[in-house]
Amino acid sequence: MKQLLKYMKGYGRECALGPLFKLLEAAFELVIPLVVARIVDNGIARMDRGYILKMCCLMVALGIIGLICAVTAQYFAAGAAVGFSARLRHAVLERVLGLSYSQIDSMGTSTMITRMTADINQVQNGVNLTLRLLLRSPFVVFGAMIMAFTIDAQTALVFAGVIPVLCLIVFGIMLITMPMYKRVQGALDRVTSATRQNLTGVRVLRAFCKENDEVRSFQKMTNDLADRQLSAGGISVLLNPVTYVVINLAVVLLIQIGAVKVNSGILTQGMVIALYNYMSQILVELIKMANLIITMTKAAACGNRISAVLDTQPDQANGTLSAENITGEVEFRNVEARYSASGNPALSQISFLAKPGQTIGIIGGTGSGKTTLVNLIPRLYDASEGDVLVDGVSVGQYDMDSLRHQIGIVPQKAVLFKGTIRQNLLWGNKDASDDTLWAALDTAQAREVVKDKDGELDAQVEQGGVNFSGGQRQRLTIARALVRCPRILILDDSASALDYATDAALRKAIRNMKNPPTTFIVSQRAASVRYADEILVLEDGALAGKGTHEELLENCAVYQEIYYSQFPKEVTDRG
Repeated sequence: MKQLLKYMKGYGRECALGPLFKLLEAAFELVIPLVVARIVDNGIARMDRGYILKMCCLMVALGIIGLICAVTAQYFAAGAAVGFSARLRHAVLERVLGLSYSQIDSMGTSTMITRMTADINQVQNGVNLTLRLLLRSPFVVFGAMIMAFTIDAQTALVFAGVIPVLCLIVFGIMLITMPMYKRVQGALDRVTSATRQNLTGVRVLRAFCKENDEVRSFQKMTNDLADRQLSAGGISVLLNPVTYVVINLAVVLLIQIGAVKVNSGILTQGMVIALYNYMSQILVELIKMANLIITMTKAAACGNRISAVLDTQPDQANGTLSAENITGEVEFRNVEARYSASGNPALSQISFLAKPGQTIGIIGGTGSGKTTLVNLIPRLYDASEGDVLVDGVSVGQYDMDSLRHQIGIVPQKAVLFKGTIRQNLLWGNKDASDDTLWAALDTAQAREVVKDKDGELDAQVEQGGVNFSGGQRQRLTIARALVRCPRILILDDSASALDYATDAALRKAIRNMKNPPTTFIVSQRAASVRYADEILVLEDGALAGKGTHEELLENCAVYQEIYYSQFPKEVTDRG
């Protein structure tokens, strides 16, 4: 939690003025019981209406000044809290975006979403209340006790006895509830994860009639969250009644002692009322302090979770070489790759050479390691053994941003972002002209997709591209990658929603580009890789064969099985 305080840098003025104005408000509040005592002893006792009116006007003036101080304190405290949380969100997002795929996989998307939203909001509330109440409440509590001693030291011993008891209750409950609120946030992570999964997979749920099962599962998780919240809240809620009991017992004792001293002429009635008011102030402030402690406890638990993300250092060392002038040659030398949570390697002993401008087809069954292989080129994952080389240089020696600017990646899932078609395409190259955009759309067979939309390049794209079909989204994401004019192009099963004719036209257009990139086509369609310069056949992470289509039909059983399962007519012809 302490490391988060550096994000408060620059808000020193707000952090100083917020509590200062709160202390001024508290100081005016401590004067009020003395004014009330004067009204009772001097005004009411003597029936002096002028004096009563004057003192009442003084109380109103003190109240107005206190209100101005409170509003000013809230302004500065809110400014510091909001600015702090904005910086913190930026820092967390920047750290998450700098992590490798394997680190993101291990953390989990739902956890990171919770930490960037609910956790940071809780920390923001904690900072706001801390700036407003952390100094004010103790100041009023001890200030009221001191003022009570100025009235009558013997009677004020009640204050000295009750305050330590109340502090013990407050801090004891805080220590008990802090780990409980941490477990509450963990349960919230699981609910967030289930919510995200159900919303993204709602069509599949309906297709398999699993709505009731998911509702029961979700209800179980929400019940667990509710139980944890109730357990923590059940202990936290003891603060108010317990402190009320202690305070009211102290009030009873105070009035009893005060009544005896009033009868003895040691105290006046106004003094007893002032002492009672100071006790009431202590009660109110301790309730505020108790709520502040609860909020700070939650904020501390959330802050530690945020710190865990910020403490996670990227496990990929960045190189220094520029990849600006690469030709696009890619070589794998005895490469092995594994995921951190998996004992067996996802790839093992992969070796091949892709020359500049060549098309490399990658085919294999589900889970054979196709996507893992192409993800090693832009260093989305790192090889655990062996070398991945671009232009004869290990990818680890290149600056990652420089390397990735020379690589166009089209992932399996076509993702478009809310905005316009132009804005989505400019992700590939923010300085690209309209001619470049249209050229990329032509190559990606997406010109008619854009032409059919009102506004063409300025047509709106909904979040996730839901206003486009699957094939349209794939063509637009391919165009986005081509806008970059990459030296290496990775098409990771990115034409699965295209018909065979459009798929063939796409591959032909890429080959006929003026300066074609080294292209990797990952596909489960034999037709998509049939005319590649070299085809890599993967099975269980190993290279089962490599060569041209004709060579693999002769000597690779895995390729034969895949090919003839998709083109059964040729089985008859060969028979």
